[in-house]
Amino acid sequence: MAITVESKKRPEGSKPKALRRSGLIPANLYGHNGIESISLVLDAKVVERLLKQAAPNKTEIELSIPELEWNGKTVLREVQIHPAKGTPYHLSFFAAKN
Repeated sequence: MAITVESKKRPEGSKPKALRRSGLIPANLYGHNGIESISLVLDAKVVERLLKQAAPNKTEIELSIPELEWNGKTVLREVQIHPAKGTPYHLSFFAAKN
């Protein structure tokens, strides 16, 4: 069963600390279009729910980016956790091969 997650393209020039303060978690999607990567942001509450259901490198996630009209299967590759707070800091997704 795939988990569906919606994300947004990260605003140009936005700082990761400011994003986190406003309740967004920075993320990257690799391999969606060859070697190109996309900087994304996800809502922190969505990330919390996702991490309860998904295991890195194991769970297939249906990722949707409405601004780019991209929708596809991905794998959560890496989750960076803040060392002191224990909260998610950054996520990395890899597009699954069709």
